[in-house]
Amino acid sequence: MPKVPLWDLPELPQNHLPPHLQLQKTRVSCNNDAPTNTESIIYSGAYAAMGVDNSLRLGEFRKNFKVNVMKLNEEDMEFDLIGIDASIANAFRRILISELPTMAIEKVLVANSSSVVQDEVLAHRLGLIPIKVDPRLFEYMSENDVPNEKNTIVFKLHFKCERKSGERRTVYSHDLEWLPFGSEYVLRTENSSDSTSKPKTYTSFNSSQETLPEFSNNPISVTPGIIISKLGPGQEIELEAHAVKGVGKTHAKWSPVATAWYRMLSEVVLLQDIEDEDAQKLVNKCPVNVFDIEDMGKGVKRATVARPRDCTLCRECIREPGWEEKVALRRVKDHFIFTIESTGALPPEVLFTEAVKILEDKCERVITELS
Repeated sequence: MPKVPLWDLPELPQNHLPPHLQLQKTRVSCNNDAPTNTESIIYSGAYAAMGVDNSLRLGEFRKNFKVNVMKLNEEDMEFDLIGIDASIANAFRRILISELPTMAIEKVLVANSSSVVQDEVLAHRLGLIPIKVDPRLFEYMSENDVPNEKNTIVFKLHFKCERKSGERRTVYSHDLEWLPFGSEYVLRTENSSDSTSKPKTYTSFNSSQETLPEFSNNPISVTPGIIISKLGPGQEIELEAHAVKGVGKTHAKWSPVATAWYRMLSEVVLLQDIEDEDAQKLVNKCPVNVFDIEDMGKGVKRATVARPRDCTLCRECIREPGWEEKVALRRVKDHFIFTIESTGALPPEVLFTEAVKILEDKCERVITELS
């Protein structure tokens, strides 16, 4: 290769990266053996020698940042987060799993349990049942607090399988009955023999939770259809379950999501025209039907990328020798497909907005500490 004098080299445009560096900065290349360019280049002076400022600007962030909701129902939500770093997407994921509060059963008072399920296992199963109530309406309860209508929800379960029936019966989560007046179990004290005083129970409700406007037309319930136990003839379960407010990092039963996860958007690029037999072979390779065949006329059929979002990067299309020169598989570093599956306590869109508020509070605390 002949030597070219320095002054004869073409000048690079200011504030613009060469195409190969721009590709390394914005894309993860998924080769047949392993992915490359997986790191995030966030150092402000990474391209200073080329006259490119890599620092983050608020105006540019506002211009590029987008949230596009792709699917939304009562249970799950899928949306695109565009223009953010992977650390921000991961912060949302961690907050959704471990820092959003919900109500879950914490204390179980067993009066009678003759089923084959041990009491501690029964209490654990009850704790994992999602409670359909807005946790923002309740307060946290510390060790020194008294259970009351503002920090505790009480459920009752009394289920019996008659001996005469001769059949096994299943106890479901919807057999739990909400007690708006609090506990019905009398707490034994030294003055329990005094018949003139009102019996003291395990909770101190000053009023019924049904009188609160939030629950007058929307009673507290649990997710139905979850099996708690199975009883044989003559077996019985009688208990009270007390639910309190908590977060997932204390115990998984307080996590408001069944799962929260994200993946980077797939990008499938055809590096050359793939026609006729090769086009049909490419379509047959893909197990998720990313490619289609387009009729170009005059008997020519050409492969096209029809559904790049569905690509799972299984690499079947480039596994055989020679296909890496025809097809390029990439991930977009700042485009995340986020999925939230709610347990039912709150809708998924509310969970995400609450996660944004928690992250905002964390940032404000950091700024306050540093100022």
